[in-house]
Amino acid sequence: MTQTIPRTELRIARSALSGLRQDLFEDAFAIRPLPPLSSGHPLMRRAPERARHYVGRLPHAALTACAFYVMAQSVFIVPDEVGPVLALLSGVPLLLTLFRPVGAWWLSFGASVVTGMGLLPLELGMGWPWPIPMFTSHIVVMVVVAARSRPRVAAEIWLITALLGGVVEHYDDDMYGSDAFRMVLVSGLVLCAVVTGRSLRESKRAIAVQESATVEERSRRTTLEERATIARELHDVVAHHMSVIAIQAEAAPYRVENPPEELTRSFATIRENAVIALTELRRVLGVVRADASDGYPDAGPEAPQPTLATLDSLFMGVRAAGLAVDHVTTGAVRPLPQGVELSAYRIVQEALSNALRHAPGSTARVEVSYVLGGLGLRVVNGPPTKAVSPSPGMGQGLLGMRERVAMLDGEIRAGEREEDGGYEVTVFIPVPEAPAADTVPLEKAPLEKVMESEPGA
Repeated sequence: MTQTIPRTELRIARSALSGLRQDLFEDAFAIRPLPPLSSGHPLMRRAPERARHYVGRLPHAALTACAFYVMAQSVFIVPDEVGPVLALLSGVPLLLTLFRPVGAWWLSFGASVVTGMGLLPLELGMGWPWPIPMFTSHIVVMVVVAARSRPRVAAEIWLITALLGGVVEHYDDDMYGSDAFRMVLVSGLVLCAVVTGRSLRESKRAIAVQESATVEERSRRTTLEERATIARELHDVVAHHMSVIAIQAEAAPYRVENPPEELTRSFATIRENAVIALTELRRVLGVVRADASDGYPDAGPEAPQPTLATLDSLFMGVRAAGLAVDHVTTGAVRPLPQGVELSAYRIVQEALSNALRHAPGSTARVEVSYVLGGLGLRVVNGPPTKAVSPSPGMGQGLLGMRERVAMLDGEIRAGEREEDGGYEVTVFIPVPEAPAADTVPLEKAPLEKVMESEPGA
């Protein structure tokens, strides 16, 4: 144990000396120009567009003004030939911080040593070893270095300054009256404030980046889940038609007397390919359903997919949950492709779910319009009349609706209503005027010449 403690302390001392050499000695006078204010700075955001270039240089202007101020103060306090020398010792380090901050601190520290050794004859009461102009200059230089370096650099320059103050206090014969204690105290408080403020800003910036990444990840996950749900629902639609194709291809040869052998082989190939495609679809569906649970609890794996005709059951459940819903259907109701029916149902379902979640106590109105060339949906809800509980998934439902509308080449608009503070979702899904593929009779298909005798199922 007696050997472990010295080795540990020696290792800590070596690490501290290595960090000190890296921070203050290696490339101490390397050029590090002071950058302008970032575009996200509050001053830059509030400044006019034409003035932002000049506003970004405010730190440079402030340091330059401070340098000339302490130089003028030096000449005013010491009017003889010592005044210009004190002005240079006070102002040059400040100007140098614009390009070489660590080197500027070493220059300011060297000037403090010069005045501390009495090489610069000063009158009593001006401060020693830091005369009043140099006192201000040295603290400002340390602030700039601490603001542009890691926190340990602030501790290192403060400790070295305190060490100089301690040496001065040791040799103080009360002739000048050392101001070392004031320098150590004031600089320590200022540096602590600078380091603390910088740490808080970096923490807020890191939290903002993390929150942004979390929102993006949540959006990506929601999009993937919605696409998986769409894939499952499309499978159910496509599987139905593939089954019809397989059955019709198997029955077609028996509807024609003495069919050619080539025709029989073609129908057999069609049926075989349909069965293979159906098997692959079911295998993919099994993988998707095993990896992700269905986001809609209104139907089990074997239940038929909902359509616009089943909206009444959806409204009953929503009304039971506390949301008053009015339903209006305009236009001539006509059969639509199953994919359009299913997507329209899901969009209405998601819009009402959002109204329940984000506008409790409000009323909703659902308009389904069968218009020329497509289907229109409009879901409007009023402002909430009860307290809204926080929801981490706010806005994610819109991603699913947009995915569905984009899949069908439709359009969607969603946003708050200016007149009452409610929310409105408007969707248009184009539907071809020609009969959909799932409603085309078999005799209208490319096989019409072979099967003219009977229409397909």
